[in-house]
Amino acid sequence: MNSLISTPELLAPAGDFERLTAAVRFGADAVYLGGTGYGMRAASANFDFETLAKAVDFAHQRGVKVYLTCNSVPTNEEADGLDDYLRQAEQVGVDALIIADVGVMAAAKEVVPKLEIHMSTQVGIVNYRTANELYRMGAKRVVLARELSLEDIRTIRRNTPSDLELEVFVHGAVCMSFSGRCLLSQYIVGRDANRGECAQPCRWGYHLVEEKRPGQYFPLYEDERGSYILNAKDLCLIEHLGKLLDAGVTSLKIEGRAKSSYYVSVITNAYRIALDGFVRDPSWQVEPWLLDEVCKVSHRRYDTGFLFGRPEDGQYTENGGYLRNFDVVAVADKADGEFLFCTQRNKFSRGDTVELLEPGKRPFELRIAELYDGEGNPVEAACHPMMKLRIPFAGKVAEGAILRKQK
Repeated sequence: MNSLISTPELLAPAGDFERLTAAVRFGADAVYLGGTGYGMRAASANFDFETLAKAVDFAHQRGVKVYLTCNSVPTNEEADGLDDYLRQAEQVGVDALIIADVGVMAAAKEVVPKLEIHMSTQVGIVNYRTANELYRMGAKRVVLARELSLEDIRTIRRNTPSDLELEVFVHGAVCMSFSGRCLLSQYIVGRDANRGECAQPCRWGYHLVEEKRPGQYFPLYEDERGSYILNAKDLCLIEHLGKLLDAGVTSLKIEGRAKSSYYVSVITNAYRIALDGFVRDPSWQVEPWLLDEVCKVSHRRYDTGFLFGRPEDGQYTENGGYLRNFDVVAVADKADGEFLFCTQRNKFSRGDTVELLEPGKRPFELRIAELYDGEGNPVEAACHPMMKLRIPFAGKVAEGAILRKQK
């Protein structure tokens, strides 16, 4: 029933226009983003329809598709405005809707029947019967649950129509609840995770309290900070993309609409290079520098999730925070063969050594022997946010290239 997808899609997150630009520049085939409602990232900047129209135009001019998230579970009040929202989405030219609710799916089929429907991971698709039923109902793509093994994915592919697209998450944060359908945030702080308002209480530190000993906290592990018993490690499958391609996956998805443009740039670039390598040669091996790249963004400790079976060590109990080893210090505007012109993001100084990362390339070190402001005056440090800078540089650099510094 199926055929192997030889050129799968790399799907990157876009929390705002800056992050969308980063995703497109660094190699995404498609981006997913949220509008002003019905999405699962209420705290993100998201896109109003005027900005969304510009985003779609920017992406389409560069051959990149745009998918709009409509994957929250709407209330009765929210359902009242759904038809108009879907019509506006179609008018601005999005390529597909990501949907988690069958009512929203039915509305989309009725109101905007030409728009592709992608069923969200929030649906919890773990078997081929569910995938086939959603296909029968009109889904073009299903985003499989993150709790599936590689063999589970193969089984779904073997037992579904070849034109039903399969999307899987390959990188990013993982929810401790099944496919992200969690009530913990709503129960503790009144913020509904199923409507994009998750406060991430699974990342908090916890102690045990005995009811007759109020105020006495008993750690679950011998650690004065308590235990982060619900804190899942981040997913990283960059070394295993070839296995997913062989299993027939259509789209490889990077999590992170709430992450920075730096994160989007680095992770998209690394997966673009890795994916192209596996497409050229299924026996290709990920080079060590690419494994270093995915560790140069803010992240929790990595594992492979459920890809090779139930994880034995999928939780990280020491802390709920991130590992941060690098800061982006500037973004390149252009280079004329004499100077690299850039815009400051964080402080750096003359004499520093930074790394320069361009789309599709391996990063290289650059020592800042001289540093000038936008008017060409020598300066000792770039210490003003968004200040324009010049750095002596003999080569060419792509717009949007990143200068970063190790902490």
